[in-house]
Amino acid sequence: MIRRHVYFSGKVQGVYFRYNTKKKAEKEGVRGWVKNLRDGRVEAVFEGPKDRVKEVIRWCRKEQPHAKVESVEIKEEDYAGEFDRFRIKHI
Repeated sequence: MIRRHVYFSGKVQGVYFRYNTKKKAEKEGVRGWVKNLRDGRVEAVFEGPKDRVKEVIRWCRKEQPHAKVESVEIKEEDYAGEFDRFRIKHI
């Protein structure tokens, strides 16, 4: 099990990025959260099996239907197991 703290930059707000991320994370069995930041980025924390977390991040980077992700910053963190689901957080 792994945990990744991720920042997505580009055209990632106003394009259903958070909603689509939540749906993909739920499909993959990944837990955590996603939220918009005031600076235009989207921040997310993903926890789950390594291959599933990597797939969600890959999908967010390459296959978000309406977004144009220009950069992704990924921070490795210790798995905490603190989430019971994946949710959208609000500013």
